[in-house]
Amino acid sequence: MSFSQIVEQYKEFPFPDFFAQVTDEEIERIVAKDSIQPMDFLALLSPKAAEHLELIAHKAQRLTVQYFGKTIQLFTPLYISNFCSNQCIYCGFNKTNHIVRRKLSIQEIEKEAQSIAATGLQHLLLLTGESKHATPMDYLVEAVTCLKKYFASVSIEIFPMDVDEYRQLNQAGVDGLTIFQETYDQAIYAEVHLAGKKRDYHFRLDGPERGAKAGFRSVNIGALLGLGEKRSEFFFTGLHAAYLDENYLDTEISVSLPRFNEAECDFTPKYPVNDKTFVQFLLALRLFQPRAGITVSTRENQLMRDNLIQLGATRLSAGVCTSVGGYTQNEETDTPQFEITDTRSVCQVADAIAAHGYQPVYKDWDASL
Repeated sequence: MSFSQIVEQYKEFPFPDFFAQVTDEEIERIVAKDSIQPMDFLALLSPKAAEHLELIAHKAQRLTVQYFGKTIQLFTPLYISNFCSNQCIYCGFNKTNHIVRRKLSIQEIEKEAQSIAATGLQHLLLLTGESKHATPMDYLVEAVTCLKKYFASVSIEIFPMDVDEYRQLNQAGVDGLTIFQETYDQAIYAEVHLAGKKRDYHFRLDGPERGAKAGFRSVNIGALLGLGEKRSEFFFTGLHAAYLDENYLDTEISVSLPRFNEAECDFTPKYPVNDKTFVQFLLALRLFQPRAGITVSTRENQLMRDNLIQLGATRLSAGVCTSVGGYTQNEETDTPQFEITDTRSVCQVADAIAAHGYQPVYKDWDASL
């Protein structure tokens, strides 16, 4: 069974009716369980469960320390191109936006790598706009080959590929894949993706599984919180993580919680997620998938990210720039993909982690020789 078939099973599911029937006693029983099932997870996403965050948080904290220790892995993104063939109404790289389009040369990529590596970071996320024409396979392979001289781990967040293409990048040195479905609601998906290859809902939905089949060591998924009805969206995110974890035992599965932030678009999300609900979702995911990594990006502010260190987050970005060439060139005309909120340096984020009694991890993996 593919994950798209699992999504289809819930097509007519009465989410509001389900949430209305959740009780205080049920939440307490779920938190006391050694492991929870999908319907338990859904109950933990309910408005009723929001009244029990302290209880859920204690369990989430214990599980996180049990599986990850008191550690937070650090990474940073590197944008090498903002050319895009898609028309996503919420994104700064939307092909109809009148922005300066840039693509770094390999020499420029190396300068960016040197600047980032000087901070001590050894985990890098390589990003591009979704344009196969602007960033073809030979360019990507050359970029990865360059970056592997400076980083132990290079992951990608680029346009979805088939298994053979992912395998080529894996052989070049890429060990991780990040790909967000954006929204699991197929109707909303069509409304916000107006043109380009990204309009293919199912090709994107199956992207994480193709990455696992290609041999990537880690696969990171997520939904852009705010596009679709929030509780059902995050329910499908959790189900997706569980599906991948159950079917690809050699792949580490992690989940990001990207929450809508301002970009170069006049777009207001229909389903905004407030701080309390954001925390609730993170805690519920930890109870449902105790071994899953949880990434919190610089879309979130300093206070929120610092508080999540002890509540279930395992991975934070630091010293982030979301514009092309932003680590060394600082072009004022560059447009970021989205606006970051936590602008602290790598050292400042590491100090905050240590101040909470946790260890900032700059490197936790190396390829075998």
